Parts: sequence; C-alpha cells; structure tokens
Amino acid sequence: MMNKKRLITAILFGAILGVFCIIGASVRFQFERDMFYLSSLWYNRVIMGLIIGLTPKSGSKIATAFRGALLGTVVSFAFYLGTGMVDHTSFVAGIIYGVIIALIIDVTPKSAKK
Repeated sequence: MMNKKRLITAILFGAILGVFCIIGASVRFQFERDMFYLSSLWYNRVIMGLIIGLTPKSGSKIATAFRGALLGTVVSFAFYLGTGMVDHTSFVAGIIYGVIIALIIDVTPKSAKK
C-alpha cells in the first residue's frame, strides 16, 4: 500500500532541492541559461522525488542510500543526456540528491510510518 505522506515528502524535497539546482546552475553558468533549461533541471528533481517516493521503505540506511543513488543516477541521466552530456555537476548533484531524498523519507518518522 502506498504511503501518501512519504510520497508527498519526497516530491516536496525534490522540489526544494530543484531550487538549489537552479541557483547552482545559474551561478555556474553566470545567469546565461534560459528558463527552459532551469525549469527542466527543477522538474527533473521533482520527478526524482516522485520516483523515490513510490519505492517501498528499505531495511537499512545503506540500502536506502544505495537505492537513492541508483534512482538519482537513472533520473538525472535523462537530463544529463539532454545537455549533451556536458553538465557533469548537475548529474552528480542528482545522484547526491537522490540519496538525500531517500534517506529523508526513510528516516523521518512522520513520512516513514505506515
């Protein structure tokens, strides 16, 4: 059975981390990226939260972190391909953000309870 609080928490944190990605990309590219690029980056993080939020709770923190890294890699790879495989920083950040989202929703008592 799907846990709605867990899913909403994961999507919310994906959206928040997406804002950090927009800020980081804007600074890295000296505010020369268009809104389509930046909104795509944000949307990628929201989708990452959705995908991670749909997975079941893991048994251990290591398994949770691995699952977050794996899903972060898979979801971020779509955006990475769209950049012509040149935005390495956003790709790596997506992997790290995947771990963060997974750990938050599995460790936070309110979102992790059934």
